[in-house]
Amino acid sequence: MVPTITWRDNYVVMIDQRKLPFKENYVVCKTPAQVAKAIRKMVIRGAPAIGVAAAMGLALGANRIKSINRLTFERHFLRICEQMAKARPTASNLFWAVQTMQEVLKKHPTASVRELKDLLRTKADELLAADQAINRAIGLNGQTVVPDEATVLTHCNAGALATAGYGTALGVVRAAWEAGKNIQVLADETRPFLQGSRLTAWELQQDNIPVTLITDSMAGYLMSKGRVQLIVVGADRVAANGDVANKIGTYSLAVLAKENKVPFYVAAPLSTIDLSVPTGDEIPIEERDPREVTHSLGQAIAPAGTTAWNPAFDVTPNRFIEGIITEKGIARKPYRKTLKAMKSQSA
Repeated sequence: MVPTITWRDNYVVMIDQRKLPFKENYVVCKTPAQVAKAIRKMVIRGAPAIGVAAAMGLALGANRIKSINRLTFERHFLRICEQMAKARPTASNLFWAVQTMQEVLKKHPTASVRELKDLLRTKADELLAADQAINRAIGLNGQTVVPDEATVLTHCNAGALATAGYGTALGVVRAAWEAGKNIQVLADETRPFLQGSRLTAWELQQDNIPVTLITDSMAGYLMSKGRVQLIVVGADRVAANGDVANKIGTYSLAVLAKENKVPFYVAAPLSTIDLSVPTGDEIPIEERDPREVTHSLGQAIAPAGTTAWNPAFDVTPNRFIEGIITEKGIARKPYRKTLKAMKSQSA
């Protein structure tokens, strides 16, 4: 698997996911502002990967602060945190990562500036390594619900590219494959950014896992014909009641799955679960540039002047979700109780 994000010479380096699968270009971020821009411009995407990138960007920013006075350092660092938190509004991992990095300062009130810089870098490295381990745990927990000989449908990209490695929804697929299950995958193309066709299909091909690309509008027909045994998707934020914000089109899939009696699962780390948000109604939905709809890979696909609407996410109500696969196990209804209990285990 190609590394999604790493350190190189104390700079943050990430593969440019906008260029895949045609080119493997890398973006080198030398400042926290460049990391925030990379998040905002979709160089790196996927909730877990965004969280890791934010933490690494904050460690990078802390190291660039020249003052050795702790109060001055804290003031500058908190300003960097504020800017990083504005990069994108929906994925809870971004805000979780910023808060986690801020807590380093609170937990070490007598540390010197030099010590704080080292502690922040260490914490960012811990989050990078932990995300990979968490994804493997999600995969092991999730593969238990994957039948042998199953065709698994997924939406968007919740693979290694959306995380620090291995993936959440694709982590479930990978773990089932590694367990010897004879499965295949249907990947929604995932308009308008084409994460399914550009990224998911590419990742699965790298692992030699059978994958067939379909348009988003084909999913219901294939379910009705018994061609889908399981749906697994990722998440950008999970509310306290189990409502899930994920890539636009997820809600439609969940409704179709209910109609066709296909189990619909969400795979996400506990860091994606936001107990401060009571329901999905309170999750902010990012709206992106309409040109992502009127253009594809830089080419116009609609008449000049066409008005377009581009919400990047939708919310799937918990009643459509069979279970939420986490590193601590599979949460099931009632989600308020089970998610709270799982979050308390990770505190």
